[in-house]
Amino acid sequence: MTAACVFCRIASGELPGNIIHRDERTIAFLDRSPLFLGHTLVLPVAHVDTLDVLPTELVGPLFDAVRRMSIAVQRACAAGGSFVAVNTNVSQSVPHVHVHVVPRNDGDGLFSPRPIWRRRSYANDAEAAEYAAKIRAAYASVSAPR
Repeated sequence: MTAACVFCRIASGELPGNIIHRDERTIAFLDRSPLFLGHTLVLPVAHVDTLDVLPTELVGPLFDAVRRMSIAVQRACAAGGSFVAVNTNVSQSVPHVHVHVVPRNDGDGLFSPRPIWRRRSYANDAEAAEYAAKIRAAYASVSAPR
């Protein structure tokens, strides 16, 4: 954990966050400025600056959680699919590796000829908590691979 890292502070419980999943290696919570409501961040609990330096032993646990979160976000948000992305250095607003899982639907405009990367916000804390609860329930129903 790095004291200056906002994601480490959320993972430690020092800062609030709409936590959807947490285990000993990974944590997931709602993005505070989502591209679409339900936009979730999945990251290792341990502080790692970028994907480029993510230890091999964390790759599997992180991307298993991402795979499950993609399914959960689609189910909970009634989305037709998801967009999964990792920024490394450029556009990485928090220097702690994190994977974006964004609910998608046909015609949502995210990748139109002029992509619309406008961030949104939840109407209030209750709406964010409702999304987190729906995704959390869906995540719990997604099986780990055999």
